[in-house]
Amino acid sequence: MSDLALWEVRNGVGHVALNQSERGNMTQRAHSALNELVIGSILTTAAHRYGDNEAFFCSTTGRRIGFKALNARCNRLVNALQTQGLQQGECIAFLASNRTEMVEIYFALAKGGYIGMPLNYRLAPGEMHALMKDVNAAGLLFEDKFADAALQACTSLPSLRTRVSFGESGLRATGVQDYEALIAQANADEPSVVVHEHDPYYYNLTSGTTGTPKCYVISHYNNASLSNMSMALDITSQDVVLTVIPMYGRIGFLWMAISVMYGIRNVLVNFAPDEALHLIAQERVTVSNLVPTMAAMMLASAKLPKYDLSSLRALVFAGSLLPAPVREGSIAKLCPQLYEYYGMQESSALVMSTPADRKLRADSVGRTLLFCEVRVVDVDGNDMPHGEVGAIMGRTPGAVVAYYNNPEKSAETFVNGWLHTGDLGSLDEEGFLFIKGRLKDLIVTGGQNVHAGEVEEAIIGLPGVADCAVIGLNDPLWGEAVTAVVVPQPGAQIDEAAVIAHCKQTLAGFKTPKRVITQPDALPRTPTGKVQKFLLVRKFESTH
Repeated sequence: MSDLALWEVRNGVGHVALNQSERGNMTQRAHSALNELVIGSILTTAAHRYGDNEAFFCSTTGRRIGFKALNARCNRLVNALQTQGLQQGECIAFLASNRTEMVEIYFALAKGGYIGMPLNYRLAPGEMHALMKDVNAAGLLFEDKFADAALQACTSLPSLRTRVSFGESGLRATGVQDYEALIAQANADEPSVVVHEHDPYYYNLTSGTTGTPKCYVISHYNNASLSNMSMALDITSQDVVLTVIPMYGRIGFLWMAISVMYGIRNVLVNFAPDEALHLIAQERVTVSNLVPTMAAMMLASAKLPKYDLSSLRALVFAGSLLPAPVREGSIAKLCPQLYEYYGMQESSALVMSTPADRKLRADSVGRTLLFCEVRVVDVDGNDMPHGEVGAIMGRTPGAVVAYYNNPEKSAETFVNGWLHTGDLGSLDEEGFLFIKGRLKDLIVTGGQNVHAGEVEEAIIGLPGVADCAVIGLNDPLWGEAVTAVVVPQPGAQIDEAAVIAHCKQTLAGFKTPKRVITQPDALPRTPTGKVQKFLLVRKFESTH
C-alpha cells in the first residue's frame, strides 16, 4: 500500500480498507521495528519491576490493586474481548468515571491493538451515538451508573456487537454482559498481538471552547512521549499521585500512565473539593494535577483548615490560565510548590513553568519541555520579535497530525509539522512564553485590538469577584463592545461602576469594558477548565 494510505490508517484520518497483502506488509514492518514505544509494554514492565506494590486506590469502590494483579486483569480483558470476536484495529468505546476499570480498559486496548474511544459522560446520548457511529464502534464498555445514557447511545448501531457493563449496582440489561464474569472466564496470558508505535491508540475530543468538539486520533507514539513532563516534575518512586481530572481526557490518561511507568501509587477520585482534601491527607498524596477552578473550590472549602496537606510537594496546573488570587491562595494554603504547563489536547504539554522558573518570570507559563519547540508568528508565518504578540505554534512528538474525517480543519491547524494552537502570546529572550489570550478572544473595538485575558487579569483580583470572562458583543458603533461577565463570591455584590473605574486606572481606555454583567451561576467550562465563551456570547448577544 502507499505511504499515504499507511499514514491514514495509522493516524485515523479516513476510512481505509486493507486487503490481506497490505495487512501482512504492515505486520512485517511492525515485526522489523525494535524497541517500539507502545503503551501496553509500560504495564507489562511495571508488573515485572514492581510486582505486588500498590498501583491504584479507587476511592469510589475502596479497592486497592497491585501492578502484577492489574496486569493480569488487563490480559484477561484482552483475551476476553478476543473471544467475543473483536479484532485488532476495531474501535471499542468506553464510558466511566475515574475508577480502576478505566485503567484496565486503557491498557487492555493498548495490548490488544484496539482503537479506543473514551466517552465524556457529560455528553448527551445522541452525541455519544453520533461519535460511535462515525468510528464504527464494535464494542461498548460502560459503568452501570451511566447505563441509561449508554443504552440509548448504542441503539441502531449495526457495527456494535459487544456491550459490557461494570459497577456496584450489579444490574445488567438484556444483551449486556457482566465485566467481572467476562474476564473471569479468560486466561491471564500476555496477548500475542503485534502493535506498532504509530498505530492508532484511541480517539479523543478537543475541549470544545469554540463550539462542537473535534475528534482526533492519538497513536501509541504520541502518548509514549509523556516522559518529558514527568522529568520536568522530578517524579520519583516515592511520589503518590491524586488523579482528579476526568480520565476520559488526555490529562487523566497521562497521569495514569506516568504512575505506572514510575511504579508509584495513584489515588483515583471523581472531583469534589472536600473529598480531594480528605484523600490528600489520608493517602499522603505528594503530587496532583488540577485546573484552576478546582483549586479555587478547595480554597473556598470551610473544611480546609482541618486537613493536613503537608505531604504535598507539587501542585500542577493546566487547562486555563492560573489567576493570581488562586495562585497566591494555593501557595499559602495548599502547597508552596506550583507547576504550570501549557499545551493543547492535540499536542499534550509544550512548555512548563517550574517553581524556579516562576521566581524568574512569575507571569509566564514557562519554557519548552524536552523534545518540544514553540514559535510565535505573524499572519504570514514569520517569527515575531521578542516581546511582540503573535500566534503560538508548537511541535512535539506528542502532537497528533490531523483531525479525524475533518480535512478542512486539519489543513488549517496542522501546517508543515507545526500545530497552530489558536492562542496568542509572546516569547522573551530567554525563551519564556507569555499567553495573551485566544485568537478567537481577540476583540476588535473601534479598530483597536483588545486581548480578553489582559482585561480579565485586571478584574479577577477585585474584592468580591470569584470568576470573570471578557467577551466581545456586536455593537453598531464599536464593532465589538468589550464586555465583562463577572461571577460574584457568595454574598458579594458587584458594583459595575467600580469595576469600570478600576479598569480605567489600570488599562487603556479602549480596553475598558463598556458593560459589566453579573452572573450568579458559574461560568460554562470544559472538563479541562476552559471557559466556553461562545455560550456567553450566545446568551448575552440578544440582551446587549
